[in-house]
Amino acid sequence: MPREIKWNDAEEIGIQLQEQFPDLDPLTVRFTNLHKYVTELPGFADDPAKSNEGKLEAIQMAWYEEFKDARG
Repeated sequence: MPREIKWNDAEEIGIQLQEQFPDLDPLTVRFTNLHKYVTELPGFADDPAKSNEGKLEAIQMAWYEEFKDARG
C-alpha cells in the first residue's frame, strides 16, 4: 500500500503525477484539474477542502521539475 500523502507533500505528489501523466505539461493544467488529479492519487489521505492556491502552485512546480528532468 502506498504511503499516505498530504497536500504539503508537494515533491512526492509531483513525482507521482509525472509517473501517471508523463506526457502532460504541468504548466498547462488548470488548478481545478490538478486538484482532481491529486485527490485521486493512490495514498492521498488529506481533506480535499484543505487545498489552496499556494499548495496547488507548489505541487505544480514540483511536478514541472519532474517533467523537465524526464525530458533531460
